[in-house]
Amino acid sequence: MNNKLLLTGLLFSSSLLTYGQNEKLDMATMQKIRQEGFHQSKVMETAFYLTDVNGPRLQGPGFMKAANWSKNKLAEWGLQNARLEPWGEWGKGWGVERCYLAMTAPYYKNIIAVPRAWSGSTNKLQQAEILFITETDTTALESMRSKLKNKVILLDQTFAVSPSFKADANRFTEEDLQKMGNETVSQRAPGDSSYRRMIQSMRTRNSFNQKMRKLAKQEGALGILNTTQTSKDGTLFVSGDYANAAIGAIPDDLADLSISVEDYLTLCRLMKGGIPVKLELDVKTKFYAEDTKGYNVLAEIPGTDPKLKEEVVMLGAHLDSWHAATGATDNAAGSAVMMEAVRILKSIGAAPRRTIRIALWSGEEQGLHGSKNYVQNHFVDPTTKKLNKEGGNVAAYFNVDNGTGKIRGIYLQENQEAGPIFTQWLKPFHDLGAQTVTVKNTGGTDHQSFDRVGIPGFQFIQDQIEYSTRTHHTNMDTYDHLQPEDLKQAAIVVASFVYNAAMRDQKIPQKAPALQSAR
Repeated sequence: MNNKLLLTGLLFSSSLLTYGQNEKLDMATMQKIRQEGFHQSKVMETAFYLTDVNGPRLQGPGFMKAANWSKNKLAEWGLQNARLEPWGEWGKGWGVERCYLAMTAPYYKNIIAVPRAWSGSTNKLQQAEILFITETDTTALESMRSKLKNKVILLDQTFAVSPSFKADANRFTEEDLQKMGNETVSQRAPGDSSYRRMIQSMRTRNSFNQKMRKLAKQEGALGILNTTQTSKDGTLFVSGDYANAAIGAIPDDLADLSISVEDYLTLCRLMKGGIPVKLELDVKTKFYAEDTKGYNVLAEIPGTDPKLKEEVVMLGAHLDSWHAATGATDNAAGSAVMMEAVRILKSIGAAPRRTIRIALWSGEEQGLHGSKNYVQNHFVDPTTKKLNKEGGNVAAYFNVDNGTGKIRGIYLQENQEAGPIFTQWLKPFHDLGAQTVTVKNTGGTDHQSFDRVGIPGFQFIQDQIEYSTRTHHTNMDTYDHLQPEDLKQAAIVVASFVYNAAMRDQKIPQKAPALQSAR
């Protein structure tokens, strides 16, 4: 780090450097951002409070606890108008108060289990046998109606556990980044949406599960077990029923427990072998209906230029998480980075020409609800469906939501005109590994809410670390998997981008309407 800082001092010897024809970077401020971000960082302290102290941040009381803490912290750092802003109706909140599952015959074995979001309770410690279902169609389900009482349902699964010969954690190689940088605008069909297809696939997959739960509850079943092929080696991938969680609806009160694939397949083999299996389980979940609205956290650093202060540069990350762990890499990391970015700017006394607004979103995990509704409420004319005056004043939106890895560059979301600008903005951070600009789209997070209405919205490229293999939506997503130096670097890069966007004479160019997201 010392060698990097020495090199940085030489690079920043001029307080103002011009890259290209139009981009003038305040290198003295870039240096202050680096010094503050590396030597006075609060990013891990913020992450600690968002994870270990506040706990899971599922939509409802879990989210609101962390949201209030974040709002107060932003105000403490000197940001103005720190607030919780309602975006609309969500529905019931939900949380886990107790969960215990064990196999008691043919021998005792404790089973790690996590209830799926918005599932129900057993009401007390219950003894149960397994109802093993090998045919997953509604006709077969109806035929088992009389057998459901006091049973725990287990669906037959045929997949096998295979060893992985790849490391859980990895970083982008230079070849990976070069390939990304050489990409051209994709020729995708109008209206194509990988994220929308993913959500639809999840809803389709859950259809049988929903019907089964409803019937099972009616007939007195105690619970149902589920797993995924990726839930192995002690890592459980746990979320919830998207179709119902997205509107806060509660289809039944059946306990729905995620367990590891190894435990699940053990139970399947025993049932196929005709070995009597007994379970005991005690699950208590709670639904919250006192406040059914959804909220985002917002705060500002006001602009200082009389002509530009009505324009806004936004940065954001989703604060909500799933509940199997404390949502460290998804997405306390992104929230802590964005909070740290604005803290850095306040600490160095930055006086942006445009207003800088941070947003910490809710309901992202169930379908980008917080950001999508914020954009619709503020930036879109309800009659014309086009940007209103307030929407036209948004210079750009920057997002972080790909885990704990350091920033390696930025996705242009096919906004080619922004490419030369961002290429120049990254030059002071090549020594920190951030230099790639790719025209590629990336999806599944809150920048899409801006991009789809024509506001320049961007997600940063981050090293993957263990995101997809170990932490994303799992019981392993804890503070221990965060990488401090990566998060410091990310906050520095974000702070510089936000500052540059706030100081630039013009807003970031909008991309061609034909390329605007249809997600």
